[in-house]
Amino acid sequence: MQYRLIYIGLGLIAVAAIIAGFVLSPDGESIVLPGPVESVSPAPGAQVPLQTIVEIDLEVGYVAEIWVDGWPVTNASFVEATGVYRWDPTSHDPGFGEWSAGEHTVRIVWNTYSGLPDTGTFEWTFRTS
Repeated sequence: MQYRLIYIGLGLIAVAAIIAGFVLSPDGESIVLPGPVESVSPAPGAQVPLQTIVEIDLEVGYVAEIWVDGWPVTNASFVEATGVYRWDPTSHDPGFGEWSAGEHTVRIVWNTYSGLPDTGTFEWTFRTS
């Protein structure tokens, strides 16, 4: 009989912990991305591992120039059909060999590659550890 009370008590504690986790968890700040920028990774203000990849998703029809910590990125992969850029530091990049621990800044300047120009910029920071 006593073991049943123990199991019920443990179950109630587990349920209370889960509910408290949902109630007390932060909602996070919503990230407002400008115009043709559909998503960026790592997210602004995020803390990520040293093996992270920078990914920028633009609306189809846009191209971007990318700078990381003030260095122009010239070897990012770009899929025109999806508008996605992907880049990570490599030994082939003159500005980077690998991520260092600390804060990094990514700046993009976009424009349309056909039709009327639609330029803009977006900059964000993240931390690697």
